[in-house]
Amino acid sequence: MPRFYFLLALLLLIPETHARGTGDLGIVIERAGGSVQVIETSTNTSLGSIDGLGDLSHASAVYSRDGRYAYVFGRDGGLTKVDILSMTIDKRVIQSGNSIGGAISQDGRLVAVSNYEPGGVKIFDAATLELVADIPAVYGNDKQLSKVIGLVDAPGQKFIFSLWDAGEIWVADLSSPAKPVIRKFKDIGLNPYDALITPDGRYYIAGLFGEDGMALLDLWNLDDGVKRILNNYGKGEQKLPVYKMPHLEGWAIAGNFAFVPAIGRHEVLVIDTTTWTEAGRIKVHGQPVFVMARPDGRNIWVNFAVPDNDTLQVIDTQSLKIVKTLTPGKGVLHMEFEPRGEEVWASVRDEDRLAVFDTETFEQVTTIEAKKPSGIFLTYRAHQTGL
Repeated sequence: MPRFYFLLALLLLIPETHARGTGDLGIVIERAGGSVQVIETSTNTSLGSIDGLGDLSHASAVYSRDGRYAYVFGRDGGLTKVDILSMTIDKRVIQSGNSIGGAISQDGRLVAVSNYEPGGVKIFDAATLELVADIPAVYGNDKQLSKVIGLVDAPGQKFIFSLWDAGEIWVADLSSPAKPVIRKFKDIGLNPYDALITPDGRYYIAGLFGEDGMALLDLWNLDDGVKRILNNYGKGEQKLPVYKMPHLEGWAIAGNFAFVPAIGRHEVLVIDTTTWTEAGRIKVHGQPVFVMARPDGRNIWVNFAVPDNDTLQVIDTQSLKIVKTLTPGKGVLHMEFEPRGEEVWASVRDEDRLAVFDTETFEQVTTIEAKKPSGIFLTYRAHQTGL
């Protein structure tokens, strides 16, 4: 038999394999069972679940550059590398006693985790999950350790984060991973509780729980230091009890305006990003948690803390008016837009399901069973700064 026909016969005997990309995939945190569900947005289906991820009561995730691996940060200090194509755990380490989030570096080679206990940031090799650097959040003359929040990646192989107890912002340059270079900005305000970075990677903004206002750091001009913005935006007003911290990483930007949740208030704040001053306030149904923009910036979707967490509201970014109020069900914890914004996924924790909405008609497209779902993370995040 000629060699060509022999090789052809061998190929015909090899079982057909199904190769696929990851661009329309994502994961949903199933917080009660320590699992993640793999979802597909092209057909709005669930592909299966992956168990064994520990305490996911405040979990978040980032993606490898190819979108194949999700790095899941668990509340128990677990860092889990999940292969979403094979739906298996690739690697898992317990790196602290209590962690609340993480980020992946600009080049995709480093994964950083922010820790409450002990306070600080740990940096891992993204391929092996081996520890590369340990940055304790030490502050004050008595060398206390602070809880770390608001950890994001930034251009130039940097990670930016805030210290809750110390009232500081740190910029960590990991260009040489074994020798991080840290720049510290002190006295930024009381108890920064969360932070965000603008999509272009220029501005880092920390919200303050201990006082009204926010702290802004221009990463292009670090020598200018931290600037206070929206100072005393609630001065003289009675604050409401805070049932759940707003999530600034779920902020929204449309045109020259940013939309952020007002802590302790039934308001969304509108900020002029050319001057970083207040441009308006929008009264909403309850205390906002996530304030998120459809990818084209045409409207803003808002969810709320208890006792109003059965509701979503949609804000028109031209009129700054609420154009739709939806009640998907009890315990709407998180939203995620599909990459081009035609649909949005919402987790309805207390009803053990996901709800998918058409963002033009506001009609529910489908619902999918999930065990106490919370965070929804699609793979497009692999190519976005700060996500």
